Amino acid sequence: MQITIELPDDIANQLQAGDSSRRVLELIAADRYRQGQIGAAEVRRMLTFSSRWETYEFLKREKAYLPYTQDDLEQDVQSIRSVLGAE
Repeated sequence: MQITIELPDDIANQLQAGDSSRRVLELIAADRYRQGQIGAAEVRRMLTFSSRWETYEFLKREKAYLPYTQDDLEQDVQSIRSVLGAE
């Protein structure tokens, strides 16, 4: 699929210097990952990375972390205690 974005000419001319279409795709992938709309596997496919480690490096570089709340931590701790029988 191809997506076209309309920009004012002066801005479009500034963006022509680099590989702006790749960068826009990276920004979309990182943003959707942050929002929990796609997973790392989809990011990898969108950006055609050769390994999961390349994907994780990209997400780290973009500071694209999944939200992990205090409640999530407490649930994980309870689950671990339950499995270990240390309630």
